[in-house]
Amino acid sequence: MSLPAELSHVLTRAALAPRLLVTSDFDGTLSPIVNNPADARPLADAAETLVALAGLPDTAAALISGRALDVLRSLSGMPASVHLVGSHGAEFDSGFTHPIDEALLGTIARELQSIAADRPGVTVELKPASVALHVRNASAPDADAALAQARAAAQAWDAQLTEGKAVLEFAVITTDKGEAIDILRNEHDASAVVYFGDDVTDEKAFRRMRDSDVGVKVGPGETQAAYRISAPEDVAVALKYLLEQRQAR
Repeated sequence: MSLPAELSHVLTRAALAPRLLVTSDFDGTLSPIVNNPADARPLADAAETLVALAGLPDTAAALISGRALDVLRSLSGMPASVHLVGSHGAEFDSGFTHPIDEALLGTIARELQSIAADRPGVTVELKPASVALHVRNASAPDADAALAQARAAAQAWDAQLTEGKAVLEFAVITTDKGEAIDILRNEHDASAVVYFGDDVTDEKAFRRMRDSDVGVKVGPGETQAAYRISAPEDVAVALKYLLEQRQAR
């Protein structure tokens, strides 16, 4: 499996950066999409390479995921050398970047649980600052009805709606993976950032890419990323290439 020539070229350039930050989404990027979210695990090659990058001089690595931070830590199996940011960029080890409206969070959870109650395969995921409605395993009629009902209910909520692949997520805080990247960029004084992502929430990260950065879209769909690869297996290849170039530096 080989990388597009133009991507190899910019990764070679990024590997020469005085201080490099390598970042990635988790689901659909470092880990293949699975029917049961609790079964998600990173590809071994990709995970090992990200850890190896984190161990190089003047190099930092991070996962930025929609998962709650504790769940991301458990599923990814990453050591402390890899920074983890949950809740679509809003949840760091130090806490949340913005205040949480607990009352609204409870209201949304109850409403979504009511919507899912009589629809097999429609599930509700509770997170510290958001609630997600998953329809991946539901029939098409049940999925469409649940999504439509949730969108209608959301008109009464002061919540941030994010539409992903077979999921609607309602956050009671501002979530922005691009903001998380800028926080990490400043923390590590990074002169270049590489980011891999596959979903609509990753577009906020791609919009924050600068001239020295490399944004890579994984899979199909419209994107503001400058580069594209097909699948998580390609992420593993790209990370390995970046590691080799960084080591050769």
